[in-house]
Amino acid sequence: MIVFISGGARSGKSAVAEAEVRKAAGATAPYYIATANASDAEMATRIARHRASRGLSWVTLEAPLALAPAIARVPDGGAALLDCLTLWASQVLYPQPPARPFMAEPVTPDQALADLGECLNAARRRGMTLAIVSNDLNEALLSDDAETWRYVAFLQRAHRLVARRADSVLEVAAGQPLEWKPASMRDRGDARR
Repeated sequence: MIVFISGGARSGKSAVAEAEVRKAAGATAPYYIATANASDAEMATRIARHRASRGLSWVTLEAPLALAPAIARVPDGGAALLDCLTLWASQVLYPQPPARPFMAEPVTPDQALADLGECLNAARRRGMTLAIVSNDLNEALLSDDAETWRYVAFLQRAHRLVARRADSVLEVAAGQPLEWKPASMRDRGDARR
């Protein structure tokens, strides 16, 4: 089962996703696929805070760019949380040297989206529950510069890909999930599911 969870910054989407994954994991360890790259002290502090709040039961896999190797490490039938597409997208478009060891070579945005699609296929084929978190950047006024629009366009392509293939699409506001893709629509999704 694939669940896409989006919302504004600090909306509570990660907590909703963690609850979904814990429930799906049952007695087995839940997996956390982290796309954050500790590029500065502030990000390192945020990563440490998130890790501490999840507790020791989670298996954390670092995957700032290359998602497929992390997905491959989750056992068949397992449950994983990929947090988050927003950071992954920024690292695809604007890779930093510390992230380079996680990928053999830079990829184009089209290659990255194809890889993301293959990760969804692999998760479904292997009977995994995969919850994917991302920020909804359309809720705020965006600056006029071309790079901001390039980034948002790429992220929205990723969102549409995941939402189309997901079994459930949730938007979180003030910690409350709203389901945008109810069960009746799940059978109408992309034929490549």
